[in-house]
Amino acid sequence: MPSTAAPQKRLASIAKGAAYADVSARTIRRRIADGSLRAYRVGPRLIKIDLSDLDRLARPIPAGDGTDAA
Repeated sequence: MPSTAAPQKRLASIAKGAAYADVSARTIRRRIADGSLRAYRVGPRLIKIDLSDLDRLARPIPAGDGTDAA
């Protein structure tokens, strides 16, 4: 019988998420503010992001000759 459980979240702090994606924490906060990255409040002040959501933000850049870069 196939499992219907939701995929487990890989929650990380904004700082750890920024290090994971090699961007600044400010970039992560901008993505949260513009709605392109979901954030989770854990307690009154702590904000976490799902690293899987962060992975989904990355997209390939096409090569200049019209083919996708490998």
